[in-house]
Amino acid sequence: MKRTSTQVDFRTGWLRPMALLPLALAAASLPAFGQQAYVSRFDLFTGYTYLDSPVVSLRENGFQFQAGVRANTWLSLGFDYSVSAGTLTLTPNLLATSLRQQLGAELGQLAAAGEIPSGYNLIVPAHSRTQTFAGGPQFSYRHFSKVTLFIRPSAGAIHEYATPQPGDPIAAAIAAQLAPAGHKVDTVVFYGFGGGVDYSFSKHVGLRVQGDFVHDHLFGDLLQNGRNTVRLSIGPCFNFGNNVAR
Repeated sequence: MKRTSTQVDFRTGWLRPMALLPLALAAASLPAFGQQAYVSRFDLFTGYTYLDSPVVSLRENGFQFQAGVRANTWLSLGFDYSVSAGTLTLTPNLLATSLRQQLGAELGQLAAAGEIPSGYNLIVPAHSRTQTFAGGPQFSYRHFSKVTLFIRPSAGAIHEYATPQPGDPIAAAIAAQLAPAGHKVDTVVFYGFGGGVDYSFSKHVGLRVQGDFVHDHLFGDLLQNGRNTVRLSIGPCFNFGNNVAR
């Protein structure tokens, strides 16, 4: 699909400096070695999130929330939720083999009858809304007084609601076959890994920058293969409760 001048290429624009931000924060705080005197029992995070699934050209912007409880200074258990919305693009090469063959036969008949223009490429854009739900452990490294590094396994459920928005009559007819109800909804399990960094401005408030790389197979009745998804987020984090470092 042709990119307009008002669209932003997130992968080559602000995403690169965002990915480098954890390293910059850590480097700025390298002199601040030492035990973290206060490690709160509970933490919360709210912030902006960006979801990217390159295979289906999915790009979404949204909101992420996390809540955790620390068992000790290095282990936390928590819940993660995000919701985002944007667009994706379906092309015939992404479809399951049987569907691809069926569409190929239909388009071939239309081309033979002269009902589609020469060189026509089938593209079906869609508006998408995605929610993720996850829970599990997180492992932290607290060698620096102001910077905490963390990693985690990522596993949970992903729910997506997609509404086709075809741009021509042929794509509209194909979209009606693929999504007779006018939309497609699916929920599947995802798995992967993630991590990030917390930078503490004070005892109770900090900045969190994090990312997750996961795999899922949404819309398995339509799509031949699963897809890899990257989620990046940034926002404030809040620490409160008794000190587990004692």
